[in-house]
Amino acid sequence: MINVTKSYMGSKNKFKAYIDRIYNTGWLTNNGPLVTALEQRLKDYLGVRNIILTNNGTIALQIAYRALGLTGSAITTPFSFVATTSSLQWEGIKPIFADIDPATWNLDPEQIERNIQPNTSAIVATHVFGNPCDVERIEQIARKNNLRVVYDGAHAFGVRHKGRSVYDWGDISTLSFHATKLFHTIEGGAIVTNDDALADRIRLLCNFGIVDTDQIEGIGINAKLNEFSAAMGMCVLDDIELIFECRAEIGHRYERRLGEHFDLQRPQPESQCNYSYFPVALADESQLLRCRSQLNENGINPRRYFYPSLDTLDHLQPQVPQPRSRALSRKVLCLPIYPGLPRKVQEKVMQTLIQEAIHSEQSSRTLFQPLAEAFGLFSATERLPGADYPRMPLTSGGQQ
Repeated sequence: MINVTKSYMGSKNKFKAYIDRIYNTGWLTNNGPLVTALEQRLKDYLGVRNIILTNNGTIALQIAYRALGLTGSAITTPFSFVATTSSLQWEGIKPIFADIDPATWNLDPEQIERNIQPNTSAIVATHVFGNPCDVERIEQIARKNNLRVVYDGAHAFGVRHKGRSVYDWGDISTLSFHATKLFHTIEGGAIVTNDDALADRIRLLCNFGIVDTDQIEGIGINAKLNEFSAAMGMCVLDDIELIFECRAEIGHRYERRLGEHFDLQRPQPESQCNYSYFPVALADESQLLRCRSQLNENGINPRRYFYPSLDTLDHLQPQVPQPRSRALSRKVLCLPIYPGLPRKVQEKVMQTLIQEAIHSEQSSRTLFQPLAEAFGLFSATERLPGADYPRMPLTSGGQQ
């Protein structure tokens, strides 16, 4: 089965060499030499001031909320992975959903402002599929209302906005290094902040609140990354530019062929795309299910992502319905994209979706055109309205 992604593992010989080092030192965890080295390499590569590695991306979110002392409620997006919201609940913070921008699929700043309540302490925004949020507008709103800003950057590894790392905005950004991500440590995550004092607090929270052997300053948890995971991260980071190039090649091919028939996510101006995913918005849920079924029959497994819209989940009620997120979640399908994806599989994916789009357009003409002509709405030689889908290119520049 061809899945939506495949973990990149890098050189087996390099990984074995790192494993030999671990056996030689006997240092398995507790901020070992490979974790320390990987932190420094990531700090340099991403161009950030402080980065703290964690054992997964969800605990990175929980620690971010705890480190900032969030209380009451937080404005967040219903179009994200469930961890963005469940980690808020875990920390006793009520998620208040605001709807998404119909073009970028990120939190709509206007909707954020409308949903701020007296007890709101933060905005928690996701860079959906690696596409940066409107960070300038969000941070204006935060300053105006004295709110903290946390960005869930699980999909945004290596993305830059206006020449800066996307992780350079907000009080904190969190990353996921799960095996499904384009950069991974098998399981892992990270927290990024420009605030040195906040970084120190985060490190304490990641290590039980322990300052040193004889001093414990407060509450904490075990969020430390182990040496074996760091070893995988070192191997993957060695090839990260190749990973970006391979994904971009596939992404550009999908854009050229599918952009004529389907709506694609629109990027923020002056931002880059890392092709961590390739989402396509189909006409409706029934078309999505038909395409998925046909691809499954050919051994290809795309993913409905993000589905369902989080504002529909029973355990998060009561919530105000968010119509844009609900509509989008029912029709977005993420297509396979990863280094080594066979060209014939890419062609089969595109062919399946395009044939379905053409069939749907023809069916619509057959159904509606005679009626429209009878009422004089348009002639038989004109295209059915909606059959053409103009769109902006997904990227505004190559990966640097």
